[in-house]
Amino acid sequence: MRRARPTRPRTLLRTAGAALALLLTAPLVASTPATADEPAPQPRKLASQRQVALATPGDFTGYGFDQCVAPAQSAMDAWWKKSPFTAVGIYISGDSRACRTQPNLSPTWVATQVARGWRLLPIALGPQASCQPRFPRYKDDFKISPSPAGGYAAAAAQGAAEADKNAADAAAYGIGAGSTIWYDLEGFNLGDTHCRESALVFTSAWVTRIKALGYTAGFYSSASSGIKMLDDARRLRPGQFALPDRIWIARWDGAANTSTTYIPEDGWRPGGRMKQYLGGHNETWGGVTINIDSNFIDLGAGSQPRPEGRCPGTRLGYWKYPALSPGSAKSTRVKVLQCLLTEQGTYSGPVDGSYDAATIAGARAWQAARKFTPSDTFTKRHWTALLAAGSRTTLKRGSNDPAVHRLQRALNAAGAGRFRATGVFDAKTEAAVRTYQSRLRIGVSGVATRQTWNKLQQGR
Repeated sequence: MRRARPTRPRTLLRTAGAALALLLTAPLVASTPATADEPAPQPRKLASQRQVALATPGDFTGYGFDQCVAPAQSAMDAWWKKSPFTAVGIYISGDSRACRTQPNLSPTWVATQVARGWRLLPIALGPQASCQPRFPRYKDDFKISPSPAGGYAAAAAQGAAEADKNAADAAAYGIGAGSTIWYDLEGFNLGDTHCRESALVFTSAWVTRIKALGYTAGFYSSASSGIKMLDDARRLRPGQFALPDRIWIARWDGAANTSTTYIPEDGWRPGGRMKQYLGGHNETWGGVTINIDSNFIDLGAGSQPRPEGRCPGTRLGYWKYPALSPGSAKSTRVKVLQCLLTEQGTYSGPVDGSYDAATIAGARAWQAARKFTPSDTFTKRHWTALLAAGSRTTLKRGSNDPAVHRLQRALNAAGAGRFRATGVFDAKTEAAVRTYQSRLRIGVSGVATRQTWNKLQQGR
């Protein structure tokens, strides 16, 4: 991330007691992301006026970005609607930050992003390894001289103290217990024994303390130094150090995954890895340009489907939705049509799979209401529009909104995909959206934007 601070800043709060007290006063936010048709929901208060803290990022698999200064709200809104990113890294704590001054970052900013659907990645950039030459030297850098007994007591004390400060700063922004705080340890010379060992001791103490304060311990570093340091400790010195729950690998290889050749595949899996796969570069979404690092994230249980609660007993998802015409045989696809027309209010008969006069009448009524020319034949275009009907919710990699089911079925009907409708916006769904957008010559982003939904609901 390379975001050093040339001068020492003041801190928000320093004691663990203050951090824990603040966990009771952070904003409560809505748990359901906003749709593209609605404004972002605002934080709401409990009737008792007692508020509770939010936890982030939760279970998630998808794309994220980090940028030193938290973007303005208008930029976040534009990027939510247009960009493939669902997670955002924000620098909240640490004396080594280049961006301690955060004109946009506040408890309200944090709560608003989570209410919108963003997953937050709070980053702390404090004391750095003593052999890290790029950062200004601070009095609180890791101590490299071991004690006579062979320990690094000063580094351990620094780690615990830094965790207290990081937890307090997180709580001040409304980022509460259960959230992952990521400690940013920039790359250093792994071959320097004292430097490496003091870094291990510091990290172990930080992990122990941050977890005692109720947070999940995350650790960011380069694949070849800090990450390899931790994995070597995991494999070769098990039990000697407290290791983070999750690792954030900096490896700018352009591969949007969580792998690197520097450590084996078994460490911190499943659900404990993310990777910064592309360093600082400009990206423009929704007319807004931000200089970012790009990340791929696979945390917790990953994105899990949310139940729809629609059409009990009727399977809705198929790879194909063939045209129906008078005389069509009784089929499961007709049951899908009957159920969806019932939801649309144009059919009230039995869901029995018969494409009979009542079903045709309901289909014609729906076609007329959606400005299609009424026809006794229910075609591919009709299927696409009917399956897509509903709110035009912004969906992207990692989304698990019930609307993902609608999107996946509509893409299958449109011929852009051929996959099971799982309710999770995965790699196959992203590829199908790109295929569909390319075919219609609209912005190819892999994001189900308002424009994408409009085309689907038109049966295109």
